[in-house]
Amino acid sequence: MAENQTVLFHSTVFGPIHSRRLGTSLGINLAPDDGKVCTFDCIYCEAGYNRQGTGTTGLATREKLEDDLRRKLAEMHAAGMNLDVITFSGNGEPTINPEFPEIVDTVIALRDEFYPEAKVSVLTNSTRIFTPAVAEALDKVDNNILKLDSAVEETMRLIDCPTERSFTVAKVVEGLCRFAGTGIIQTMMLRGKHNGKVVDNTTDAEIDALIEAYQRIKPREVMLYSLDRSTPEENLVKVEHDELERIADRMRRAGITVAVS
Repeated sequence: MAENQTVLFHSTVFGPIHSRRLGTSLGINLAPDDGKVCTFDCIYCEAGYNRQGTGTTGLATREKLEDDLRRKLAEMHAAGMNLDVITFSGNGEPTINPEFPEIVDTVIALRDEFYPEAKVSVLTNSTRIFTPAVAEALDKVDNNILKLDSAVEETMRLIDCPTERSFTVAKVVEGLCRFAGTGIIQTMMLRGKHNGKVVDNTTDAEIDALIEAYQRIKPREVMLYSLDRSTPEENLVKVEHDELERIADRMRRAGITVAVS
């Protein structure tokens, strides 16, 4: 683990920052300000491994989120600042927060008040899509961006390291079908080694499995991307843009809408 790999976000509302995928984005962190809470322990997570601990501040409450977001949006609006999207991301999985459905309603209402043209996006690892209230909340946002890094069980477990053994590729693909036509599938492409094992989700077999899964899920779009920041597993290699485009073209020939960033 890189010695300096720690949580990135030390407030409930952060930014705005420029997102290579979404534009000018104001971030929402529903995890602790000084720790990480996630149902994955991804080897590439920019916020580090879960073992750094859950911190002391606890999960954000709807009340705190409403106060912080209202204050920030009012400041930005008064200053004439642009905003393309409000994005749930942060130090872990946002849908873990027990108030997630109510918080989504609050964020949409504040968006409508200050920046009605802006989108609301949620980056989720897909582990809580089986909870009806979470799925219904995801239906309300403009961009529900759902994780699927591999459609091969062993590779998914190497890359994402789910904390619950019951989480499987077969289960998540079935669950993602609920968002046919609306969901955006986000797939991290990478190579390297982890715990002495080769990690590579760019092989022909991996791409074939992803294409089969995408065709079953029928997402609105697939987002392919690769490493952009330091990772807790140091033995990972970025897949360059030209190769991502070649992989995307193969998927497009199978009838899938793909964006590369």
